Amino acid sequence: MKILVAVKRVVDYAVKVRVRPDRTGVETANVKMSMNPFCEIAVEEALRLREAGAAAEVVAATIGPAQSADTLRTALAMGADRAVHVLHDPDPARPLLPLAVAKILRAVALQEKPGLVILGKQAIDDDCNQTGQMLAGLLQWPQGTFASKHGFETEPAKICNTAEHNEGKI
Repeated sequence: MKILVAVKRVVDYAVKVRVRPDRTGVETANVKMSMNPFCEIAVEEALRLREAGAAAEVVAATIGPAQSADTLRTALAMGADRAVHVLHDPDPARPLLPLAVAKILRAVALQEKPGLVILGKQAIDDDCNQTGQMLAGLLQWPQGTFASKHGFETEPAKICNTAEHNEGKI
């Protein structure tokens, strides 16, 4: 099985963000950027699945400007087998919204034909938590959200997820 993991380039979690003088967003010029921490967790989980024998290949994918290649290099350094970079130069007046990202990831998924797609639960820059659900809807695939633990059964093929909430595990 091939696993596709979407990764996003965001302002590093340790950086104190500043609002642009025109108040149209946050200042990103000369600011340290890194992989979204929740995307790192997704890559780590995909690598664990590969090490356990549940997957043969881990492919990291990102959408963004040329500088996003650094995020893909991080995923490759973590152990991903390949990387896919969909170039997109950001326009502050027309940001790439979650639905557009989901449509692009759908095209990548249709081309790569993974058995599983893993996304981080949300990005720390916009906190949208929408792309994964939209991608599942566009692919007409089932989804598990906010999973903290999962198990695979091959006969019949199914995934069992455990999610945590304030009262414990469900």
